[in-house]
Amino acid sequence: MLLHKTVSLAILVASGLHVAWAHRNAEPARFRNVRRRDATTPQKPLTQPASNEPAKTLDKTTGAASGGNAGSGSRAAAADTDTKTTRLTDYVNMFVGTEANSDPGDVFAGASVPFGMAKVTVNIEGYAPAGYVSFSDQKTRGVSPLHDSGTGSSDGSYGNFCIMPVLCKDNSIDACPTLLEPRERLRLKDSDHGTPGYFTTTLDNHIKIEVTSARRSTLEKYTFPASEMKQLNSGPHLVLDWTNDSPGTFRGGELTADWERGRLMMNGTWQSSFGPGSFRYNAFQCVDLLFQGKQRLTSHAFFGGNRQGMDVKRTDLDHWVRVSQSVGQYQAGAVVGLGTATDEDTTVVVRRGVSFKSAENACRNMEQEIPTWDFEATVAASQSQWEDKLQRIQLAPDTTDYIRRLFYTSFYRTFLSPNNATDDGPFETTAPYFDGMYCSWDTFRTLFPFMSLSSPKDYAEIVENYIDGWRKEGWLPECRANQVKGFIQGGNNGVPILADFAVKYSGVAKQLGVNIDDLWTAMTHDIDVPSPQWEYEGRQAGPFKKFGFVPFGYLDAESVGEQTREASRSLEYSFGDFAAAMTAQALGKTGDIVEHYRKSALNYHLNFDANVKSDGFTTFVQKRFSNGTFVYTDPTFCSPLDNDQSHACSLQPENSFGTYESSPWEYSFYSPQDGAGLVKLLGGAKTFEARLDHFFEKGYYGPGNEPSFDTPSMYHHIGKPYKSIERVRNVVYTYFSLEVGGLPGNDDNAAMASLLAFYLLGLYPVPGTKEFMVLSPFMPGYTISNPVLGTLTVTVSNFDPKTLNKTIPDGARAYVSKITIDGKAYSSVCRISLDDLFPGSPDKKRQITLQMTDKKVDGCGADGASDWPMSLSTGGFIKSDAASTAAQPVSPAPAPAPAPAPAPASKPVSAAAAEPKN
Repeated sequence: MLLHKTVSLAILVASGLHVAWAHRNAEPARFRNVRRRDATTPQKPLTQPASNEPAKTLDKTTGAASGGNAGSGSRAAAADTDTKTTRLTDYVNMFVGTEANSDPGDVFAGASVPFGMAKVTVNIEGYAPAGYVSFSDQKTRGVSPLHDSGTGSSDGSYGNFCIMPVLCKDNSIDACPTLLEPRERLRLKDSDHGTPGYFTTTLDNHIKIEVTSARRSTLEKYTFPASEMKQLNSGPHLVLDWTNDSPGTFRGGELTADWERGRLMMNGTWQSSFGPGSFRYNAFQCVDLLFQGKQRLTSHAFFGGNRQGMDVKRTDLDHWVRVSQSVGQYQAGAVVGLGTATDEDTTVVVRRGVSFKSAENACRNMEQEIPTWDFEATVAASQSQWEDKLQRIQLAPDTTDYIRRLFYTSFYRTFLSPNNATDDGPFETTAPYFDGMYCSWDTFRTLFPFMSLSSPKDYAEIVENYIDGWRKEGWLPECRANQVKGFIQGGNNGVPILADFAVKYSGVAKQLGVNIDDLWTAMTHDIDVPSPQWEYEGRQAGPFKKFGFVPFGYLDAESVGEQTREASRSLEYSFGDFAAAMTAQALGKTGDIVEHYRKSALNYHLNFDANVKSDGFTTFVQKRFSNGTFVYTDPTFCSPLDNDQSHACSLQPENSFGTYESSPWEYSFYSPQDGAGLVKLLGGAKTFEARLDHFFEKGYYGPGNEPSFDTPSMYHHIGKPYKSIERVRNVVYTYFSLEVGGLPGNDDNAAMASLLAFYLLGLYPVPGTKEFMVLSPFMPGYTISNPVLGTLTVTVSNFDPKTLNKTIPDGARAYVSKITIDGKAYSSVCRISLDDLFPGSPDKKRQITLQMTDKKVDGCGADGASDWPMSLSTGGFIKSDAASTAAQPVSPAPAPAPAPAPAPASKPVSAAAAEPKN
């Protein structure tokens, strides 16, 4: 019956039951990348169909369509394969990285605006961390407005508040399938389509789902076919799931319904997908069902049940209190009917808002963002936002279609995450607030340096959000997941993210909305103050400062955390201190402060054991006791060749190997701050080259995780840029494609996407600096528009399409022989600075020409050492009389004196004090 009053339902969780909660989310959520994909496995044949056409094979060099139906292609709403369109969203394939039953990306495919808090798509049963996976035998739970992208949390992140369209026999609400298993449906093959801002799929009962979104709200259309309604004598019905998230961690909440108004508000408490089990978050939703009076509710009920199939529906309650006997197993929500069977297809439109603060905020969000319920206008507004982002980098007109699609598909994902929840976060603040930031360890290497090229305002908002996390919670939000602190993976890698911004944009930080004094204070606090719980905030600062490395098996009286990853954490702490030194220099701090962090950055040497041998090479990263004794780990452990499934290589407490998500073989090439010192440490240029060759040829290169990012370009440090170029070509064409399985591992909040985008532009960054390695672009040129630094146009003279191959053929012009900047010769062909790339003012332009040759260029330039990539041990990055000491391990530096009041920020040469644009 129709109840013309507000109904309230509260579910309370019995106290004391949390100790038994250990099922799906307690420990496995930490182990995001336990699976190790075979690094020697190439990608499948490429397919890229248009939105309503059979999949066709595309040539990876020319991009031309050929062949017939490839069968397993991605389903993008893309333009035909010509490049006449000026809409860059037409080149985005949102389904790359969504392969089912694996972890080749875990990419979100659905509707979102750039950095959208609302990410709406179907929620798939089984392994589907981002909600969606490509077509498979996994069933659909419904449509959820909350997801993350690219993260490999075991059981998924968010997935709350699913709405599922259902048909109910004889139009009886009691016959409606409301619980998970009864209501789940398969999708029709080849029915998934999407373009930025829009997603659609069709269930196997031919109900069509279409969704679009604004920043914190969604608009959804459910079209019920007349034939199916007639068969069951059913009108359209919707199940509104209140309690289930993807991992099943509901801990209580409240549901209210104003049936006359057609509005439901609900909230709940759930466990984080990537944090300690005791950390919980709140989410709120507001749903409108009447479509401005064009729809009416003909029936409605609340339902409750469990995963054992018990189900009860009630239409006559004012207030309903239930105690869950098994936390997370209880299911509840609402079910509504919206008419009867008709002779025509019937479309139901639903508007909803989400918030992390209150249901009232959720209602306000949808009312403000989607006031007219206009689906097409909402799609258009979203696509306009995406165009604004993508237009910031324009590829040359004769770029091949395949490379164009590969680039814009990657560029698109760099704006998917983190999720902008400003004004709707869990604590009061006037600063920007972002969620889904897991983890900084993934994103500091390439995502934020890539963002710095074209999007300083977006970068600034995220940086200020990091700083505000320190203001409100005491530490940088290193790995914020589901609004709470998540597990730290490597070092405290929020530090180089702040450093990268400060080094490049400190001169305009105020105009960009960043408090640069607070940035410095937050950074040094994270580095120097021992964290009480470094597993999810700060670092294990005490022993690192005392010994210069994190000792194995050390009882730390100041900090607690999982006693693992000692060797890799030490390397990353050293790099973090390098980032602090670069920041101190950029901000004009006194020389002793700069020198203190510079010296600490050189302590990476202390983790290399010269006595360890593997495959004829010596000196590998190892963990060590506090007395200096090394503890042996086979350098091949946790490499792609390590098939021992008992080896724990991630955040498991059983990980006793000293490194995280990669092997000592890989980590022994990690020292971005001092490549020259690393070459010397490992035996000199000749040995280093042989070792690096062997690393790739043997199969130790692990492309699926971030420690692999640096290694293909390490040949630059021995003056052989041609080898870096060849390795990068091989990596791109072996491990990346436009397939649904077109990524070698989790996208990790666009870490993989930004790596590929850098490779395609012919650059690779050193985070926390202005330095970029020069590689070989995959297109004849491009233009980057930066609203602070001006416009860069790169022309690739003598560009040769024959270089677009896994192996560069003889005679192909793949190598950079000369660089000119605004018509003047530039000495190096190995490195270039941000100050060289951009003119430094928004109204100015810069023209860079890369002269290509088929000769394998040996060396970096005529000016000698200054043309080589910078290294601390050769006086690069930071000038210091102590630089020569880097050839030997540096003694641990004493604790610094209290930092003086922050000095005024010095303005970098490349940053004009202009009012920035978004």
